[in-house]
Amino acid sequence: MKGVFRSLNNRNYRIWAAGALVSNVGTWMQRTAQDWLVLTGLTHRNATAVGIVMALQYGPQLLFLPWTGFAADYFDRRKLLLVTQAAKGVLALMLGLLTVFGAVVLWHVYVLAFLLGTVSAFDQPARQTFVYDLVGDTDLSNAIALNSTSFNAARLIGPAVAGVVVAAVGSGWAFLVNAASFVAVVWSLTLLRRDELHARVRIARTRGHFGEGLRYVWEHRELRVTAIMLFLIGTFGLNFPIYISTMSASVFHVGADRFGLLMSMMAVGSLIGALLAARRERPTFGLLLAGAAVFGGGLLMAALMPDYVLFGLALIVVGVAALTFTNSSNSLMQLSAEPSMRGRVIAIRASIALGGTPIGAPIVGWVADRLGPRCGVGVGAAAGLAAAMVAAHYLWKHRRSQSSFGKSW
Repeated sequence: MKGVFRSLNNRNYRIWAAGALVSNVGTWMQRTAQDWLVLTGLTHRNATAVGIVMALQYGPQLLFLPWTGFAADYFDRRKLLLVTQAAKGVLALMLGLLTVFGAVVLWHVYVLAFLLGTVSAFDQPARQTFVYDLVGDTDLSNAIALNSTSFNAARLIGPAVAGVVVAAVGSGWAFLVNAASFVAVVWSLTLLRRDELHARVRIARTRGHFGEGLRYVWEHRELRVTAIMLFLIGTFGLNFPIYISTMSASVFHVGADRFGLLMSMMAVGSLIGALLAARRERPTFGLLLAGAAVFGGGLLMAALMPDYVLFGLALIVVGVAALTFTNSSNSLMQLSAEPSMRGRVIAIRASIALGGTPIGAPIVGWVADRLGPRCGVGVGAAAGLAAAMVAAHYLWKHRRSQSSFGKSW
């Protein structure tokens, strides 16, 4: 197990990871409570409205792409994270107060979701590349996997707690807990020893950085193929709030507490996937194929499950596969990018993986409303299987060549 948790030997990383874990629990509480609030509190089980919230929350990843990657490469990442994390806490506080005092309406959620997405668009590439500043190249893959472990451990706890809190006292208190949780991560950033952070190349402030990043990704074959797979799965596959909330409310007819439990069951799979990823020295391109194929097959299995328990068990499989795919794509793209390009490459990755949500989430929500929740889940299954076919074609075409990501299998 020492190999699995080796990044925790680094003091700065330990402090950062502890603060992030607390904040992640609050984040998952808010996500769960927000989906349930929109689906059952502010609408009459309208999956399209949930899709619109997701579109507004993740759309800024694409909208602000020309600046988010540049910000991560140009500014001091620790200071940038202090600003973005504090801003996210303020937005959670606003939504919590509106909800607790009974003043919240749907357009409030829409506006705050867009603002949160805007802040997150700058936060995500800085947060993901800040891992390099903490541990350097040697333990980068392990630290990324441990970040995923922390995120999914929180995903195991947060939705279950949120379900209980929402059922007992309402969604607003879940948002207020999330607001308070950002104190932990902001405090952890102030405790870091700045002289122990790894030095990085700071880019010059000139025009053309966005186009340079796009060209860099497009000209590297493995990056290009990974980006196509991310678009398919990110746009049409990673719409779990829609899948799980609509299946809970409209197919299995359960309440907020059991909805939260389903979110946690999927997190069990994600946590298993994260721990498996932490054991690997270096991810391979073949893992992208395996992750995409199992993701698509798992969602197809979930769509066909006849009852609540079997659906939850299928979500565990989906969780393992989703984490394997997303973590491998993150590690591979960071490790393959030049240090001066890393922020822009990860910003492009995030914009593809999450920026497609404004397209996919409303479509999946519309399908769930018109054809039923099971068909909505089926859209995600088709996306996963299509991404697996893209990877299989690439590996078949280049099976005799050594990719810059390492051995294919």
